[in-house]
Amino acid sequence: MVAGETSGDMLAARLLSGLRPQLPDSLMHGIGGKHMAEYGFQSDYPMDKLSVRGLFEVLMHYREISGIRKQLMAQLLDEKPDVFIGVDAPDFNLDLEVQLKRAGIPTMHYISPSIWAWRGGRIKKIAEAVSHMLVIFPFEEEIYRKAGIPATYVGHPLAQVIPMEPDVEAAREELGLEADARVVTILPGSRMSEIKYNTTAFIATAKLLLQRDPHLQFLVPMVGGKQRAYYSELVLAAQLDEVPILLMEGKSHTAIAAADVVLVASGTASLEVALFKKPMVIAYKMMAASWHVLKHMGYQPWIGLPNIIAEDFLVPEFLQSAATPQNMADALWQQLNDVALQKRLKQRFTDMHQDLLRDTAGISAQAVLDLIHHR
Repeated sequence: MVAGETSGDMLAARLLSGLRPQLPDSLMHGIGGKHMAEYGFQSDYPMDKLSVRGLFEVLMHYREISGIRKQLMAQLLDEKPDVFIGVDAPDFNLDLEVQLKRAGIPTMHYISPSIWAWRGGRIKKIAEAVSHMLVIFPFEEEIYRKAGIPATYVGHPLAQVIPMEPDVEAAREELGLEADARVVTILPGSRMSEIKYNTTAFIATAKLLLQRDPHLQFLVPMVGGKQRAYYSELVLAAQLDEVPILLMEGKSHTAIAAADVVLVASGTASLEVALFKKPMVIAYKMMAASWHVLKHMGYQPWIGLPNIIAEDFLVPEFLQSAATPQNMADALWQQLNDVALQKRLKQRFTDMHQDLLRDTAGISAQAVLDLIHHR
């Protein structure tokens, strides 16, 4: 298995929670993180080596990433595993899967690349690379079946992990917050590149909100110590360290549950916020050169997963130059104070949660076993 970042590590761990009891003595290895390790997964390379996002950012790390893939490829071709599972990270995994499939090794890809959003031509390469696709959104299964690629809709694993009715009071108690506090959670991203480009604007947004309400409390969860240290360095360099922030390592779900509103970088985290039924503003910044290339490649008017699933601008999105502290602060302020909007969003997000709720661990594990037995 190969997972390339924190969200993939969590998704893969959900699959392993169903698969490990079925294959208690199997060697499961490749590239993964701490959540996968809880199920006896052995990571042969550090996962954070693959956690790079953005066209030019990836190019700067290409030699190292390519070297890891070549070494892993040689190892797997020699080992001939019963199955290889690429978890997201399509730019890394699909090339690996093409070679493994040609060598007769069954390949499964867990989480479809966003071919319905951009780069739809990749489905031809996916057909070469993938023996079976596990998809997490209901509309994806038909796309693959029409292309002749076996696919199974497994639901979104986060829909099972996140409760239908989050316990706000318990989350605030755990974090030492008053029950009646007004809380804004800020999620600039888990990748170092996301933290680099989003942090300053996101914390400057908090500073503007404090001018409107000095009693607001801000939570910023970080994936790990490395990300936390880098975040602190950026805040200090931008002279924003006077903004009162409760900075924490881990506890992202607790921080989201405790929030009244969330400022979140586009990605899986935006879906997590929706499943917690929280109003949000989605924003994203990246290297200017990457944005110049990528902004013309999308098929849809939305970039946030909640909006894509709903096919509607349920929540505001601000990208690149539009992701200014003023724009984000204005949008967050409206969501903090518009009770009718909060109720509408809660209902839409509850409906979304129910649509995505399946026995993900059980269904995905069975698909893996079926692929092994078919071989």
